[in-house]
Amino acid sequence: MNPSEIYVDLAAWIGDGIGANDAMLHIHAGMAVLLLARVISGRSLASPVPLAFVYLAEIVNEIMDYFGHGQVMDDTFSDFANTVFWPTALFVALQLRSRAPGLFRLGRGKA
Repeated sequence: MNPSEIYVDLAAWIGDGIGANDAMLHIHAGMAVLLLARVISGRSLASPVPLAFVYLAEIVNEIMDYFGHGQVMDDTFSDFANTVFWPTALFVALQLRSRAPGLFRLGRGKA
């Protein structure tokens, strides 16, 4: 058994053990990688560094899926989108907040 097959089997085992579908696993994995990268790198979530780790991890995941299954899977695009959506949304929101500080201060302005 090659490493990519072991990886695919491990991912299936995790999904079965948690009881979550593939989409949910990708959403959780994206956020977990983002937070782990933030802690390890010491960089802010507003920095592109933790977000780059999420994109890199998902690219590696899809490469492992390709070699583990021997083909590009039908859900490759949705897997990628599910993994990077919330980390990217968080990064964009933090970028907007730093560029327009008053934008997210609802209810704190003058009446």
